[in-house]
Amino acid sequence: MSLLKQAVSMTAMNLRSIGQRRGTALVAVVGIAGVVAVLIGIFSINEGFRAVLEIAGADDVAIVLRGGGTDEMTSGLSQEATRIIGDAAGVLRKDGNPVSSAELYVIVDVPLKSTGTPANVPLRGVGPQAGSLRQGFHLLEGRAFTPGTNEVIVGRGAADQFVGLSPGSQLRQGTNVWNVVGVFADNGSVSESEIWSDAIVLQGVYNRGTSYQSTRVRLESAAALQTFKDALTSDPRVNVRVLTERQYYGQQARALVALVSILGSAIAVLMGIAAIFGALNTMYSAVASRTKEIATLRAIGFSAFPVVTSVLVEALFLGLIGGVIGGAIAYVGFNGLRASTMNLSSFSQITFAFKVTPALLTQSLVYALVLGLVGGLMPSLRAARVPITIGLRDA
Repeated sequence: MSLLKQAVSMTAMNLRSIGQRRGTALVAVVGIAGVVAVLIGIFSINEGFRAVLEIAGADDVAIVLRGGGTDEMTSGLSQEATRIIGDAAGVLRKDGNPVSSAELYVIVDVPLKSTGTPANVPLRGVGPQAGSLRQGFHLLEGRAFTPGTNEVIVGRGAADQFVGLSPGSQLRQGTNVWNVVGVFADNGSVSESEIWSDAIVLQGVYNRGTSYQSTRVRLESAAALQTFKDALTSDPRVNVRVLTERQYYGQQARALVALVSILGSAIAVLMGIAAIFGALNTMYSAVASRTKEIATLRAIGFSAFPVVTSVLVEALFLGLIGGVIGGAIAYVGFNGLRASTMNLSSFSQITFAFKVTPALLTQSLVYALVLGLVGGLMPSLRAARVPITIGLRDA
């Protein structure tokens, strides 16, 4: 009998006998499923956070900060600078006016619905064209705020996650009261984590004079970025840093994505070790219960290779079952789940939805197979190395 036929025969016997060892097999499957579910849950935070920022990023919208500023919190622009930015070459104009929005960014404390504890929420002062500079901006409830008044509109994510941000509510910050008049959506982007007000009103409330922190402009096209950037960097009246929205939000995503990746990898390794021990226990038990059977097959001509192959295939099968179950649990439990976390670049809360992607499911399934393979390797080698006479005697 060829080695391949021997391997197929022994593997089939192994798989048929799993039901007789379902207790120990279940230990391995549950362990691997748990590792996969937790692993997907952790990394779906990364995918959701990255998606929120990528949705907001456009190549034909530029964000202008003060020279040397890394984000809006460390930036500052004068009113004259925002005018120069809007008039620069490469900026799209409608009805003779530049499509731009000089914006102010502050942080306010709003309680989380889940815990009741205060959290940092972005309050953004915007210009009249702020909505047209976002790709999918539209009102879901209520109306837009009236310029010159203490009215605000809130993003859908902020309204879902924080207390008192529904239309008709009042947001009290110190002695100031903001009236919530509408809720907006923006295709799930980072803007949905914010509260928007009239920039000029916000300047007065926070004693910012006529200063801003950033200016958004829509370019004539993505190719006009260099023209726009050259016009500003060569103008001695301003000292600014120019990035596309995609570049800006890509930089903001790096810190949290790196942190979650490191923590997720560490947890995956630690839990993976525990799962491997479960698989080892299962496969050693399987080998021990079939010592006489394996020795008998060796005595009638089966070689070591089919023995090793059959044990490894069984371990891979258990890993596959655990991976599929873990992936299904993670998809049902995490995909689309809305939450908020700290944006490490702006130290404010950002709302997002967990995102279980096909790539993440595939990677986790491969990891489950690796766990099964490693867990079955040593038992398979042990089964193949047991002398025939000892296997028959021990049985």
